Amino acid sequence: MIEIHFEDIEVLDLNPEFFVSWLSSVCELEGQKLGSLNLIFCSDQHLLELNKKHLNHDYYTDIITFDYTDEVVSGDLFISYDRIKDNSKTNNVSVNNELNRVAVHGVLHLLGYGDKSKEESVKMTELEDKYLAIVSRETND
Repeated sequence: MIEIHFEDIEVLDLNPEFFVSWLSSVCELEGQKLGSLNLIFCSDQHLLELNKKHLNHDYYTDIITFDYTDEVVSGDLFISYDRIKDNSKTNNVSVNNELNRVAVHGVLHLLGYGDKSKEESVKMTELEDKYLAIVSRETND
Protein backbone atom coordinates (compact mmCIF):
# COMPACT_ATOMS: atom_id res chain seq x y z
CA MET A 1 0.00 0.00 0.00
CA ILE A 2 1.31 3.42 -0.93
CA GLU A 3 0.05 6.54 0.77
CA ILE A 4 0.91 10.07 -0.27
CA HIS A 5 1.13 12.91 2.24
CA PHE A 6 1.96 16.60 2.06
CA GLU A 7 3.77 18.04 5.06
CA ASP A 8 4.05 21.77 4.38
CA ILE A 9 3.62 22.01 0.62
CA GLU A 10 1.19 20.97 -2.09
CA VAL A 11 2.10 19.07 -5.24
CA LEU A 12 -0.34 19.49 -8.09
CA ASP A 13 -0.93 16.91 -10.81
CA LEU A 14 0.37 14.02 -8.73
CA ASN A 15 -0.96 10.63 -9.81
CA PRO A 16 -1.08 8.25 -6.81
CA GLU A 17 -2.20 5.31 -8.94
CA PHE A 18 0.92 5.67 -11.07
CA PHE A 19 3.20 5.41 -8.03
CA VAL A 20 1.29 2.40 -6.68
CA SER A 21 1.59 0.54 -9.98
CA TRP A 22 5.13 1.55 -10.89
CA LEU A 23 6.82 1.18 -7.50
CA SER A 24 5.04 -2.12 -6.88
CA SER A 25 6.43 -3.31 -10.24
CA VAL A 26 9.94 -2.18 -9.26
CA CYS A 27 9.74 -4.27 -6.09
CA GLU A 28 8.40 -7.29 -7.98
CA LEU A 29 11.16 -7.02 -10.61
CA GLU A 30 13.65 -7.01 -7.73
CA GLY A 31 12.04 -10.16 -6.31
CA GLN A 32 10.37 -8.40 -3.38
CA LYS A 33 6.85 -7.47 -2.35
CA LEU A 34 5.83 -3.91 -1.53
CA GLY A 35 4.28 -3.46 1.90
CA SER A 36 3.53 -0.06 3.40
CA LEU A 37 5.18 2.90 1.71
CA ASN A 38 4.58 6.55 2.55
CA LEU A 39 5.65 9.27 0.14
CA ILE A 40 5.78 12.46 2.19
CA PHE A 41 6.31 15.60 0.16
CA CYS A 42 7.71 18.58 2.02
CA SER A 43 9.76 21.76 1.67
CA ASP A 44 13.53 22.13 1.77
CA GLN A 45 13.27 23.59 5.24
CA HIS A 46 11.24 20.69 6.62
CA LEU A 47 13.63 18.11 5.16
CA LEU A 48 16.65 20.09 6.41
CA GLU A 49 15.26 19.89 9.94
CA LEU A 50 14.77 16.11 9.59
CA ASN A 51 18.28 15.80 8.19
CA LYS A 52 19.72 17.65 11.19
CA LYS A 53 17.59 15.81 13.75
CA HIS A 54 17.93 12.25 12.50
CA LEU A 55 21.21 12.20 10.57
CA ASN A 56 23.18 15.10 12.05
CA HIS A 57 23.58 16.54 8.53
CA ASP A 58 23.29 20.30 8.08
CA TYR A 59 22.55 20.46 4.35
CA TYR A 60 19.70 20.24 1.90
CA THR A 61 18.89 16.92 0.28
CA ASP A 62 16.20 15.68 -2.07
CA ILE A 63 15.16 12.61 -0.06
CA ILE A 64 15.52 10.94 3.31
CA THR A 65 14.49 7.30 3.50
CA PHE A 66 13.35 5.67 6.72
CA ASP A 67 13.50 1.90 6.23
CA TYR A 68 10.98 -0.31 8.06
CA THR A 69 11.45 -3.31 5.77
CA ASP A 70 11.03 -6.66 7.46
CA GLU A 71 9.43 -9.33 5.30
CA VAL A 72 8.05 -6.82 2.80
CA VAL A 73 9.48 -3.55 1.50
CA SER A 74 8.22 -0.78 3.79
CA GLY A 75 9.28 2.71 4.73
CA ASP A 76 8.79 6.46 4.69
CA LEU A 77 10.25 8.54 1.87
CA PHE A 78 10.47 12.22 2.79
CA ILE A 79 10.93 14.10 -0.48
CA SER A 80 11.75 17.79 -0.80
CA TYR A 81 9.64 19.13 -3.64
CA ASP A 82 11.80 22.28 -3.61
CA ARG A 83 14.89 20.13 -4.39
CA ILE A 84 12.96 18.24 -7.07
CA LYS A 85 12.12 21.49 -8.88
CA ASP A 86 15.66 22.88 -8.56
CA ASN A 87 17.32 19.62 -9.59
CA SER A 88 15.05 19.28 -12.61
CA LYS A 89 16.33 22.64 -13.87
CA THR A 90 19.96 21.78 -13.06
CA ASN A 91 19.69 18.38 -14.76
CA ASN A 92 17.58 19.71 -17.65
CA VAL A 93 14.80 17.15 -17.10
CA SER A 94 11.11 17.51 -16.36
CA VAL A 95 9.91 17.86 -12.79
CA ASN A 96 8.03 14.56 -13.18
CA ASN A 97 11.20 12.80 -14.37
CA GLU A 98 13.17 14.11 -11.40
CA LEU A 99 10.36 13.22 -9.00
CA ASN A 100 10.25 9.68 -10.38
CA ARG A 101 14.04 9.36 -10.12
CA VAL A 102 14.04 10.41 -6.49
CA ALA A 103 11.08 8.17 -5.60
CA VAL A 104 12.66 5.09 -7.16
CA HIS A 105 15.99 6.01 -5.52
CA GLY A 106 14.26 5.81 -2.13
CA VAL A 107 12.62 2.49 -2.97
CA LEU A 108 15.98 1.10 -4.11
CA HIS A 109 17.38 2.00 -0.69
CA LEU A 110 14.51 0.06 0.88
CA LEU A 111 15.44 -2.86 -1.38
CA GLY A 112 18.93 -2.83 0.12
CA TYR A 113 20.91 -0.81 -2.41
CA GLY A 114 23.36 1.76 -1.11
CA ASP A 115 25.04 4.76 -2.66
CA LYS A 116 27.91 5.59 -0.31
CA SER A 117 30.77 4.17 -2.39
CA LYS A 118 31.51 4.94 -6.04
CA GLU A 119 30.57 1.37 -7.03
CA GLU A 120 27.27 1.54 -5.12
CA SER A 121 26.48 4.92 -6.61
CA VAL A 122 27.10 3.65 -10.16
CA LYS A 123 24.85 0.63 -9.53
CA MET A 124 22.14 2.85 -8.02
CA THR A 125 22.18 5.14 -11.06
CA GLU A 126 22.01 2.15 -13.42
CA LEU A 127 18.95 0.84 -11.59
CA GLU A 128 17.30 4.27 -11.50
CA ASP A 129 17.80 4.54 -15.26
CA LYS A 130 16.46 1.01 -15.79
CA TYR A 131 13.25 1.71 -13.90
CA LEU A 132 12.84 5.22 -15.35
CA ALA A 133 13.00 3.61 -18.81
CA ILE A 134 9.92 1.57 -17.90
CA VAL A 135 8.03 4.78 -17.15
CA SER A 136 9.29 6.35 -20.37
CA ARG A 137 8.15 3.36 -22.44
CA GLU A 138 4.73 3.31 -20.78
CA THR A 139 4.12 7.03 -21.30
CA ASN A 140 5.26 6.90 -24.92
CA ASP A 141 3.17 3.87 -25.95
